[in-house]
Amino acid sequence: MPQTPSSAALATTFLQEATKLAAVRGPLFRHSLFHLEFTFVTGPDLVAELSDEHRFTKHVHANLVAMCPFLGDGLLTVESGEPAWQTGHDVLSPGFTKAAMHGHHDVMLDVTRQLQARWDQAVAGEPIDLMADLLRTTQEIIGRAGFGYSFSSFERERPHPFMAALTGATLYGLRSVTRPPLMGGLLGDRAARNNAEDIATMNDIVDEVIDSKQAEPGDDLLGMMLRSGRMDRDNIRNQVITFLAAGHETTYGALGFGVNFLFTHPEILARARAEVDKMWGTAEPDYTQVSKLRYLRRVVDETLRLWPTGPGYARQARESTLLGGSYPVSAGEPLFVLLPALHRDRVWGDHPEVFDPDRFLPDRVRARPAHAYKPFGTGARACIGRQFALHQIVLVLGLLLRRFDLTLPDDHELQVSELMTLRPDRLIAQVTHRRLN
Repeated sequence: MPQTPSSAALATTFLQEATKLAAVRGPLFRHSLFHLEFTFVTGPDLVAELSDEHRFTKHVHANLVAMCPFLGDGLLTVESGEPAWQTGHDVLSPGFTKAAMHGHHDVMLDVTRQLQARWDQAVAGEPIDLMADLLRTTQEIIGRAGFGYSFSSFERERPHPFMAALTGATLYGLRSVTRPPLMGGLLGDRAARNNAEDIATMNDIVDEVIDSKQAEPGDDLLGMMLRSGRMDRDNIRNQVITFLAAGHETTYGALGFGVNFLFTHPEILARARAEVDKMWGTAEPDYTQVSKLRYLRRVVDETLRLWPTGPGYARQARESTLLGGSYPVSAGEPLFVLLPALHRDRVWGDHPEVFDPDRFLPDRVRARPAHAYKPFGTGARACIGRQFALHQIVLVLGLLLRRFDLTLPDDHELQVSELMTLRPDRLIAQVTHRRLN
């Protein structure tokens, strides 16, 4: 089955511990992980100030810097002032317009059919690893929709060489950050050689994809970059790897959390299913029908409130300033918006840990501070693919709800894994066809 960075490899609950501390020490406090010190910001009013592009801008924090050897000047890791960011953003933005999303929808639908077929064959068998299958789904969607490339995700049990290399390079980068400097040598020459080989593998595979599309670029993200004439080959490669890495990792984690919450809250599950049945019937939904699932979308929003798969984002002051009128911040000083804590602030009510999709009813949204909810970041550097991700999550969840029942173990308890993103550590379930009344 596809492998992702194991929580055992870099086991930590640092962000979850910091989220608990925020209730006592917030809305701004410092907390350390080994030799690394973070200044966390968790209050909506302070986050609103950090969102002011005139005073603050993106900070590329240490974990992202560690990914630069293979992400380079991709959108995720390039500094805001670099020309490569503006060029990449301008070239790639049309790939996420409403017109482009119609084409992406067809790919998402086709890939979800493959997931359904896999589960059709598994219904009478042993419990299945849901996270592995959701990973297959999201990596196949971003590969095909973005770059016309199939990972053959449902035809292989072992990870594709690109994904295996991405896993290795990600773990190496994270270890290089979290190990204290005096222990850095423990990574060893062999680990460094393996990392170099992983990066070379990713580059070689992406270069082959680029070469295959030079003559007929197509209308996907890769085609837009090739036709633009504004991006050199290295930058195109870096953007492809960035989208393949970030485009599947966050989305499959969100799907996992969504499945967990739906199938541990029977009343919410029943309400979401009733909506799918009413809006979609038995036909496959077209693009416009996905947005009609208002309640399921609220389920997704609430899922990303409690467990945003991107755990936060870093900002830095353009000039020395006072945050909140009393906290001195030096120019260039990084501050990390800790989203699980922001999303549990007192503005969410007395019981922020309760899963309640109706928090996102329009009148309740309008009553909250505008910057209390930031699952996709902020400002110009907010996630460029957020509409792609949300459409995919709602579509896949809706199709699975309509077709299958999932039975989680009696002793199931959500455990959250922390690496570059947050996601369920494991999600094992018995899959059966849904019984229709």
